[in-house]
Parts: sequence; structure tokens; C-alpha cells
Amino acid sequence: MAPRQSVLPLAYRAFFLIIEPISALVGAFYAHFRQRDYLAMTTHGPVPVRLGTSIVLSQLANLYLLFALNEALVLRSTGDLRVWRTVLFVLLVADFGHLYSVSGLGSWVYWDVTRWNAIDFGNILFVYLGASMRIAFLSGVGLGTPAKSKKAA
Repeated sequence: MAPRQSVLPLAYRAFFLIIEPISALVGAFYAHFRQRDYLAMTTHGPVPVRLGTSIVLSQLANLYLLFALNEALVLRSTGDLRVWRTVLFVLLVADFGHLYSVSGLGSWVYWDVTRWNAIDFGNILFVYLGASMRIAFLSGVGLGTPAKSKKAA
């Protein structure tokens, strides 16, 4: 295990090491064990869960599990800011992909909270929060030093 090189602010540690990984585990649970509910909430209507769809949802659940473990365990194993920045940058890219993935519902899904269901709060609002936290971290907010774009010599 790499030695801790810094103590990060509580807000970052709580969100990235506890809150977000638990949220991803909830997504994994629904994607694998409650597939009909997961799919109906995602599409805003009843959809049959055929074998191929079931397999893809189980694969998605596995990716949510990977996301949760990667974030919680890799980041917990080090205080090295370079590692944190790298992991959080990759997750930020995934945030944008996740937001794009629901675009088929229409532009309303990004802003009309009156039409949202429980999964939309996770797919949109929680992703907005996660992306905002990552952008703040990558910008150096609360870290005491500005984010570095180049490695120190």
C-alpha cells in the first residue's frame, strides 16, 4: 500500500469513499436483482425484460460494482493527489458518458425535475453532483494548492 501523502478534506473523503460507492452499489443491486423496476424507471414505462436485456443489465450491474470498488478501494489506499486526480478525471469522463446515455429520453430529462422519477435523480442529479465534486477537486478547490496540469520535475 502506498503511504498517505496528504489528508484530504472531509467533504471529498465522505463523497468519494462512502456516499458515491454506496450509491453505485444500489445501482448494481437494481440493475441485477430488480431488472424490471430498473428498466421501467429508466425508460419511464413498462418494458419486457428479455434474455438479452437481462444479460446486459447484469453486465451493467457488474460495471457499477467495478465503479464502487475502484473508487472506494483505490482512492482509500492512497493519499497521493496524482492518483486521486487520475481516478477522478476518468470518472468525470464517465459522468459525461452517463449523462449522454439518457439523451434518448429528450432534453427535458436534464432539467425538468417535475418529471423525474427515483432513477432520474440518480442518473441526472446525483451525476451532476458527482461531476461537480470531481471538477472542484480537479480544480484544487479546498486542497490548499491549485491543481497541477504537469508533473513536478
